[in-house]
Amino acid sequence: AVHFEESGGDSVQPGGSLRLTCVTSGFWSMAWFRQAPGKEREGVAAIASDGVTTYAESVKGRFTISKDNANNTLYLQMNSLKPEDTAMYYCAGVYVPRALNPLSSDEYNFWGQGTQVTVSS
Repeated sequence: AVHFEESGGDSVQPGGSLRLTCVTSGFWSMAWFRQAPGKEREGVAAIASDGVTTYAESVKGRFTISKDNANNTLYLQMNSLKPEDTAMYYCAGVYVPRALNPLSSDEYNFWGQGTQVTVSS
């Protein structure tokens, strides 16, 4: 059965760090998306089955996506957090080696329930 268990969301001050974790039942390609109130869901970072990563311009150099294949766990390390990073963060998965457009939500057909990240002073 498909399984997602996200954790790690919290409230932090600007400049702080958080690590999001998503334990799944196992997918070939995975990604993190986020959605702020009143805004569309946007792709943040993706990782293909061969480990190739893709990042949104807004998070390059601050966020790092990684995975532990042995434990079917996806991570998102978020550093230098900004108030504009505030959103509900979702992990997503798909059974293809590499999505054609890794940061498009249309590529993924399995989604977690989300974990809230709030960046505020």
